[in-house]
Amino acid sequence: MTPAGAFDFTAGQVAALLGAELVGNPDAAVRTVAPVTPGADGALTFIRSPKYAGKWAGSACTTALVSRGIEIPDHDPDRRALIIVDDADMAVIQILRQVTPPLHAPGPGVHPTAVVDPAADIASDAQLGAFCVVGPGARVGAGSVLHPHVILGAHAVVGTNTALYSGVVVGDRCVVSDRCTLHSNVVIGGDGFGYYQPEPGADHIKVPHAGIVHLADDVEVGAGTCIDRAKFGATLIGRGVKIDNLCQIGHGVTIGERTLICAHCGIGGSTTIGKDVVLAGQVGVSDNLTIGEGSVVGAGSGVICSVPANENWLGYPARKHSITLQIWGTQTRMHKFMREQMARNAKANDSAQDNANIEANAQSNP
Repeated sequence: MTPAGAFDFTAGQVAALLGAELVGNPDAAVRTVAPVTPGADGALTFIRSPKYAGKWAGSACTTALVSRGIEIPDHDPDRRALIIVDDADMAVIQILRQVTPPLHAPGPGVHPTAVVDPAADIASDAQLGAFCVVGPGARVGAGSVLHPHVILGAHAVVGTNTALYSGVVVGDRCVVSDRCTLHSNVVIGGDGFGYYQPEPGADHIKVPHAGIVHLADDVEVGAGTCIDRAKFGATLIGRGVKIDNLCQIGHGVTIGERTLICAHCGIGGSTTIGKDVVLAGQVGVSDNLTIGEGSVVGAGSGVICSVPANENWLGYPARKHSITLQIWGTQTRMHKFMREQMARNAKANDSAQDNANIEANAQSNP
């Protein structure tokens, strides 16, 4: 397969690429990739659970990658094709790697408009795009790419095979390790939000932040996210952490390996998040807390106390998932009860008014 936006293959060719079992028409066209519903003619889709198996009959897609063991009803093998794989998600990743066009990168070397301090150390095969600025003592490792308008502060470090997209800022002394990806307008090492008010009514005094930010290997940070430098020591982002767009990571935070932080999350300073944690979208975490490894916090939750390891929390304020669902259920039942009670009261009042009207009429017409 070629790295182009459109392609022209058959189901048989895709199955051969994956070393997978083909059930159905090997000549079924594969020209694009699409969701199972509504799908598209000539599209390849994927079915990873029984939940989606029943949608295949009504899908316009021609070919599907199917996780082994999932039964697909109403399949038409003369017209369409199923490709049986061990893991449909992994198979989709393999296909997308083949067909996704590579993003444009600057040419080799340092662009003539880049400003690189003579004391900086730039690997010979690194690529620096137009209008990059690299401060004194900064280092850029082998195979790394700095897209246009990236700024590296004094003594900042970028490891090997790392990509920094347009508008990224890596502050003084901060470290971005190997194979990291920082999307556009990420800021690494902005000042932490720290102020001291000596007495009520006095002006706030800014607390200096002398620390750094250190991103370990294989970290990816989404567009517009900010990770603040520590007051002292380091804000630490562990190996393999993935942070979505528009997140705020406060000063002195530690995030463990492989943790996922979804869009619009905000994490208060000096909080420790264990490895393999998931924070769903728009989660807010207060400062100086601990979220234990393996925990999951549901979307829109507000975390105001520490979360034990391997627990699911949800709600505002966040509690154990099961407790929050009980509270929501009680609120729903209470709302229903109150509406029914109001209806009964209204009916009783109407009945009382009717009786009063009858009595008044009887007295006026003896």
